[in-house]
Amino acid sequence: MSHRYDVVGIGNAIVDVISHGDDSFLENMGITKGIMQLVERERAELLYAAMTDRVQAAGGSVANTIAGVGSLGLSTAFLGKVKDDALGRFYADGMAEQGTDFPNPPVAGALPPTSRSMIFVSPDGERSMNTYLGAGADFDEDDVDASVASGAAWLFLEGYLYDKPEGKAAFAAAARHCREGGGRVGITLSDPFCVDRHRGDFRRLIEAEMDYTIGNHEEWLALYETDDLDEALSRAAAVCEVVVCTHSGDPVRLIRGGERAEVAVERITPVDATGAGDQFAAGFLYGMATGRSLEMAGRMGVAAASEVIRHVGPRPKRPLTEVFREQGLL
Repeated sequence: MSHRYDVVGIGNAIVDVISHGDDSFLENMGITKGIMQLVERERAELLYAAMTDRVQAAGGSVANTIAGVGSLGLSTAFLGKVKDDALGRFYADGMAEQGTDFPNPPVAGALPPTSRSMIFVSPDGERSMNTYLGAGADFDEDDVDASVASGAAWLFLEGYLYDKPEGKAAFAAAARHCREGGGRVGITLSDPFCVDRHRGDFRRLIEAEMDYTIGNHEEWLALYETDDLDEALSRAAAVCEVVVCTHSGDPVRLIRGGERAEVAVERITPVDATGAGDQFAAGFLYGMATGRSLEMAGRMGVAAASEVIRHVGPRPKRPLTEVFREQGLL
């Protein structure tokens, strides 16, 4: 069965605004280091004004993944919502430039400003994200283009969207369309706090509706409220066909039915850890969508992640095909 798109993502369409911030700056601004915090519009404007060396990029976790998949030559689309403002137009243009279809045109009228995340990168490469969920969080079922979702061979959903009831409805609709079109549906757990907020829903989703689930070790432990990673992963694998666990410097673990794979990770100090998980997912999904083995898909994920942490910014600076060729993966 041929699909219109190899991989389609749904998530928060967020403009990343990246700047440097050392520990004392973070402390002065009351920013908790190393995690994602949601901020209101007023605080967003305050933080934006405090940024010195701003670099802007079209971002959002799953959007970054889709950009990575697109850079590998697969056909991609991203479903997300932006306002018709300067940042929203910047976002839509940025997706198009990277060769990813962005079917939802920027919306004029009574909508909050385009979502943005103020990201402060510390000297040790840690990132502290302060996300203002503007227009992107209003993404709802009506914003899901059924022809795009049903035309996806692989659909990838962002856990963060679950923070709003509209996002839940959009999720369910997209998953249904994709499945009706014969596609596979999966989710990224997004972050441990997101898992804490939606534990019951996520467990139900993974069991009833997801063909694959990607998370890091903290997210898997939070999902099953355990300190035992083996236990968490075996519980997930009992109800979901493909389960993937990343673990910063430790090997990535992949499970598909009775099949197990581990992929070692080269330990390097990141220049900027932003996007490591997103690009891991890009390499992994590329491997899955092109029929590679479970282990090879994992190796592709690791290669993509190791490229993105060597520079500032959440998307590959050079085509991942080059990276994969250098490592003998293509």
